[in-house]
Amino acid sequence: MSKSPPAPPMLQELRREIDRIDEEVHSLLMQRGDIIDRLISVKQTQEVGSAFRPAREADMMKRLVQRHRGILPLDTVESIWRVIISTFTYVQAPFSVHADLSPGDSAMRDSARFHFGFTVPFISHFSADAAVEAVAKSKGDLALVSATSSRAPWWIPLEAAGVPKIIARLPFVERADHPAALPVFVISRVADDAMVTDVEMWSIRVSGWNAEVARALSPLAEIVAVPDTFDGAALLVSVTKQNAIDKIKATLLAAGASVRSSALVGSHATRYTVAANGATGPG
Repeated sequence: MSKSPPAPPMLQELRREIDRIDEEVHSLLMQRGDIIDRLISVKQTQEVGSAFRPAREADMMKRLVQRHRGILPLDTVESIWRVIISTFTYVQAPFSVHADLSPGDSAMRDSARFHFGFTVPFISHFSADAAVEAVAKSKGDLALVSATSSRAPWWIPLEAAGVPKIIARLPFVERADHPAALPVFVISRVADDAMVTDVEMWSIRVSGWNAEVARALSPLAEIVAVPDTFDGAALLVSVTKQNAIDKIKATLLAAGASVRSSALVGSHATRYTVAANGATGPG
């Protein structure tokens, strides 16, 4: 059997360069681990939820997209960074991901694994209520629930003080061919100074809810609506700085609805959109 000819010197040199870069990447990850270890020591605690930093994570992902170039797909880079962030968060304060599988098992699992990897434990639930309740009973877990539809108003328990809140909406980097495109809210306990408040999430209960009221509100906000009482609805409303909550309430009243109650139940970063031509910017 004839032997394959030796690789040309240029090819050998390129492979050595790849090996060198791989070792550097691994070394840098270990250095990051050393810094996290020192960070834990400085904190002198593994306080529940303190490792989640939604504002910092959003800023990191925005800078990642802005500087990315070359043939490596953005999907790969985003997933690698998300897993790095989530795994080191887990090292600081272990947590589990509770996921509502009612929107679809495979889509929710894809989202969980893309954003949190395989090190973080994954716990299945078959309703958003169950996932949120599990997080409320935990010391520092998080829940993933659909951001576009619901069978029940799972967000109402988030109205109280001292309970978990909506801290993020994923995927943060949006594009038409995203491999984990299911829109989900992340619910967990997070320190107030770690939250990002680009978009406020409001629980609003109204009377007189109908299609006309929904049409009046739809240009101003994203809404998840669930029937509540005879002619009412429980709404989860995404409120931007341009359309403050007072404007949302005024629009509801002008359309013929009445506001029975309202409460802030969390906030999240403005999504970052990558267009088909590669252009980027806030969504």
